[in-house]
Amino acid sequence: MTTAQLTSPYQHYVYAYPHKTAYRPLPDRPALAGLWADEPKDALSLYLHIPFCEVRCGFCNLFTRVGAPEGLTGAYLDALERQAVAVREALGESDRVRFATAAFGGGTPTFLTAAELERLCDLAEHRMGADLRAIPLSVEASPATATADRLTVLADRGATRLSLGVQSFVDSEARAAVRPQRRADVEAALGRVRDARIPVLNIDLIYGIDGQTEHTWRQSLDAALAWRPEELYLYPLYVRPLTGLGRRGQGPDTGPGPDPAWDEQRLRLYRAGRDHLLAHGYTQQSMRMFRRADAPAQGSDDYACQTDGMIGLGCGARSYTAGLHYSFDYAVGMHEIRGIIDTYVTTTDFSRAEVGYAMDAHEARRRHLLQSLLQADGLPVEDYRARFGATPAEDFGPELARLTDHGWLTGADGTILRLTPEGLAHSDAIGPELFSPAVRAAMAAYERK
Repeated sequence: MTTAQLTSPYQHYVYAYPHKTAYRPLPDRPALAGLWADEPKDALSLYLHIPFCEVRCGFCNLFTRVGAPEGLTGAYLDALERQAVAVREALGESDRVRFATAAFGGGTPTFLTAAELERLCDLAEHRMGADLRAIPLSVEASPATATADRLTVLADRGATRLSLGVQSFVDSEARAAVRPQRRADVEAALGRVRDARIPVLNIDLIYGIDGQTEHTWRQSLDAALAWRPEELYLYPLYVRPLTGLGRRGQGPDTGPGPDPAWDEQRLRLYRAGRDHLLAHGYTQQSMRMFRRADAPAQGSDDYACQTDGMIGLGCGARSYTAGLHYSFDYAVGMHEIRGIIDTYVTTTDFSRAEVGYAMDAHEARRRHLLQSLLQADGLPVEDYRARFGATPAEDFGPELARLTDHGWLTGADGTILRLTPEGLAHSDAIGPELFSPAVRAAMAAYERK
C-alpha cells in the first residue's frame, strides 16, 4: 500500500465507483436509447435527485445549493418531468420495464413542499412506471424539513425508509460542523417521523467533529438509541476543499498531508461507536452502516449503488449501464452548482448522455470486488467466478495479498473474501487502494470547481 494510505485510514468514502471526478464530457453524446437497448430492465433502480437544502453544512461537498429563488423548485420539477419522459421513452417497451427499488436524495428532498413531494412521487409513478407502494422507497430528510405534512405525503405514497441527517445531538458540535440546529428541534423531528409510521428510521451521526470527546460521542449515540432506529450510519468527518469548513482552513484534510492525531481520534471514536451499537443489538453491515437485528428487510442495502441498471433523474444524479456510467456536470462550489442547475432547468433535450466514464470488463470486475469487499458480508468467491469466469485472486492477486499481509483481509484462499474488523475500520483506505490506475489518473486530473 502507499505511504499515505498506510499512515491515514481516511482517504475517500467509496459509495460508488468510479467517483464522479473521474467522469468527463462525452464527445459523442450517446443516445440513451442505444445505451439501454440491450440492458436488462426487469429489476431497475430509480433515483431522483433534489439539489436544494435550507442550509449547507460546513463539511458538505454534495451537489446542492442553499435555498431556491421563487419559482426555481417548480422549474426544476418541470425539467425533471421532461427528463423522465425522455428516459422512459429510451427504455423502450413498457411491459419489459420493472423497478425494484427507488430513492429520493439530494440535497434534501424534503426541501420541497408537501405538494411538490406529491408531484415528485407522481413523476416516479406515472412518468417512470415505478410502483412506489410495492417496492422499497428511501427518502433523505433534515430535521428542519421533516414536517408533519411532508412526512404524511411520503408515508401515504409508500416510503419505507426515512434517513434523517442529525450528525450530532450536542448543540455545540452541531455549530462546530456549521449545522445550525438545536437538540430540541431534532427530537421533535424524530417524534414526527415515528408518528408517520414509516417502517425504517435511519439516523446519521458524525464523529471527529472539533471539540468532540468520547463522552459527547456516547451522548449522541445514546440519544439516537433512545428512538430505537432501525438503522444508524456512523460517518467520519471529512473536511474537503471548497466546503464551508475547507474554505476556513479548519480541516486537516485541506492541509499538505494526514493529521495523525485527528486520524487516531476518528479511529478511537469509530471503535467506541461500533462496540456500543453491537452491544445494543445492532449488526454491522459496513464501516458506516449498522442495522437493528429485528429491523424489517429493505431489499438492497445500498439502494443499488453498486449495481448496473440504475436510472438517475435530476442534475446531480448518475445512471449506470454495463458499458457507461453517466450524469451531468459535477461541482462543489456554490457558484458553479447554481450554474449547472440553471442550465438543467432550461434543458429541453434529455435524450443523450452528457458526462460519464466508460466501463470496460476490467473496471466492472474491479468495481464488483471493491464494493463487495466494503460490505461486512464480503464476497463469495464462487459468485465472483460464476459472474466473471475467474477468481478474485486470479484477477487481483497482488492487491489482495497486500491487504491480507496487513491483517485487513481474510479468505483469499477460501470461499469468502471478507474484511477483518480492523479492515472494516480502514475501509476508506482500502477502497482507494483498489482504484484502477486509469481512475486514479482521471481523479487526479480533475479541476475542482
